[in-house]
Amino acid sequence: MAKAPDEITALGFEEAMKELEKIVRDLESGQVKLDDAVKAYERGAALKQHCESKLQEARTKVEKITGAGKTLGLEPVDRE
Repeated sequence: MAKAPDEITALGFEEAMKELEKIVRDLESGQVKLDDAVKAYERGAALKQHCESKLQEARTKVEKITGAGKTLGLEPVDRE
């Protein structure tokens, strides 16, 4: 998949999710013109990828610090 535009990669997780949720609401309303819907869908896909990347980064950090204060080791994180 192509790299997300810089304007998306600059967003924090919460900002990206909020925008993604708005895109979903707009598309579900059925009131968006076809060309605009296609553009919104493409942006939504990039936002989704960005959010998944942010979550993976956070998951990796949590896994790295699991066991702080005792013998360090990795434990799997619940992936729900």
